[in-house]
Amino acid sequence: MSLLTNITADRQSFVTHLECSMTGEIYPADEVHGLSRVGRPLLVRYDLPAIAAHLNRDALAARETDLWRWRELLPVRHTRDIVSLGEIETPLVPLPVSGGAHVLVKDEGRLPTGSFKARGLVMAVAMAKALGITRIAMPTNGNAGAALAAYATRCGIETVVFCPEDTPDINVREIALQGARVWRVNGLIDDCGAIVGEGARQGRWFDFSTLKEPYRIEGKKTMGLELAAQFGWSLPDAIFYPTGGGTGLIGMWKAFDELEALGWIGPERPKMFAVQAAGCAPIVKAFDDGVEHAERWENAQTVAAGIRVPRAVGDFLILRAVRESGGKALAVEDAAIEAAVEQAARQDGLLLCPEGGATLAAYHQALSAGLVSTADRVVLFNCATGLKYPMADASRHLDRHAPIDFDAL
Repeated sequence: MSLLTNITADRQSFVTHLECSMTGEIYPADEVHGLSRVGRPLLVRYDLPAIAAHLNRDALAARETDLWRWRELLPVRHTRDIVSLGEIETPLVPLPVSGGAHVLVKDEGRLPTGSFKARGLVMAVAMAKALGITRIAMPTNGNAGAALAAYATRCGIETVVFCPEDTPDINVREIALQGARVWRVNGLIDDCGAIVGEGARQGRWFDFSTLKEPYRIEGKKTMGLELAAQFGWSLPDAIFYPTGGGTGLIGMWKAFDELEALGWIGPERPKMFAVQAAGCAPIVKAFDDGVEHAERWENAQTVAAGIRVPRAVGDFLILRAVRESGGKALAVEDAAIEAAVEQAARQDGLLLCPEGGATLAAYHQALSAGLVSTADRVVLFNCATGLKYPMADASRHLDRHAPIDFDAL
């Protein structure tokens, strides 16, 4: 059955306006917007009382469990503008040995293009289609570019993607294969972003950088909506989220507020842990320094390419969510990331990506520091399939022509 079967042909929208995340300035819906006038992300606002009158939890439960079941809380006004490659509700996978009795992994690698970037980009591309945008450019560390290329190609939008020179080869190849023009740049993701920004100023394309358009947050917030439903309309005690641009953490925090306004959950919130690599930890430094904005992290290096983001435009939104939740920003060393990936695979049979491994390493760090307990219900985000990343070759060779010592096998 199609994921879109239950959506009416031309549905009512509950979007009322957009709002500057820093100043609260109002912007009209149904127009093309980038950042606000003060250079900060715009947030989509909804008529939540009208949604509450229109929809209840029982009606939602009767729908197929895909991303589009949350349509009243999403910005796409008309079914004709939906772009889809089959966005499922991702499972919560127990991690009993390498994690603990109450540790679950939200395995986002099951989504189209193999990562949680599909959530944000499917929404952003659908809105670009609805608003008549025909050419898009974006910087990427890999997975976001793949998701953009796939969805943009699906609906005929031209796409140009810039990535750091050392972006994993599999990502660069899949971006190109799925229809985008991809360029390697001898710099980091913010250097790529500067090229995208200059091209946008020249009118060559629309800038799709993280949080520089309003709708990627709306796709990513479905992670928080799904968690609430999967936990029986409560929330976990703690969430460990791999944080580069931080769109998903910001989106989940927004989702929880919207669900409470609907009367579907209470005021309790999980502790939000923003997880970064020690070699690129601007949010951690800003958190520890007690400031609201993070300075650019120089010479950023980590095996977890997806969280190698030296500067995030939504830094203050990430830090506010973490602080309001009673959580913390944590940095983990690359050696701990690699050890956690191996631990989860060998002990629980779950292949994490490096960024997912960072959340497991951070969980153990938080446990040791007394920030969480073994009794807490904890969710770790595995943001992409581990199959996209290099793995050590532990195989051995056997000569079929020689005598085989089966005791040694």
